[in-house]
Amino acid sequence: EHWSDPIPCGEINIWLWRLTWHQETAWAVGYSCFAQRYVRLYKSDDGVAFAPWVSTLNDAGYPNESGLLFLPDGRAMCLLRRDPHVGLLGIANPPYFDWPWQELNKRIGGPACIQLADGRILAAVRLYDSKVRTSLCWLDIDNATLRECLVLPSGGDTSYPGLVVHQGLLHISYYSSHQGKTAVYYSQIRLDTLTN
Repeated sequence: EHWSDPIPCGEINIWLWRLTWHQETAWAVGYSCFAQRYVRLYKSDDGVAFAPWVSTLNDAGYPNESGLLFLPDGRAMCLLRRDPHVGLLGIANPPYFDWPWQELNKRIGGPACIQLADGRILAAVRLYDSKVRTSLCWLDIDNATLRECLVLPSGGDTSYPGLVVHQGLLHISYYSSHQGKTAVYYSQIRLDTLTN
């Protein structure tokens, strides 16, 4: 009910995307809203003041929305949307300055990812082949491939998922416009029902 005044954060004309916390540090990829298209990696100790960590993380095509994931071995992984091209997968070792990139096998939008207790990585993304939809995909980081395993009720402008695993259930919130108006949806999925 009671909110503070807005607190400016980030840089002007660079849109900070989804925050990811790792060892009490907030990380985010921001994308440029200028004619020159690029993404930049930011770091913050308090979630308010963000400083550029990698000034140009990627500038191939039109990179924009991203999903960061920190792996148990300390590596950071980034799924990166590019328009109108296939997405990119980047993986970096600490301190996360050097990011080799590989092309994914699919065009993606609004990516998010989570690592399961067994080590497998699930990504939730907008897919564009045939019908536009939000889907869960298994991510193979060794081969930079996404394999669709579940289509969520979705269509049109859709994606931007949140993912949480709790007590054997994957909880997903996402946005979609498939029912004639935009809305936020919530699903619970038993992990043991997802096909490998």
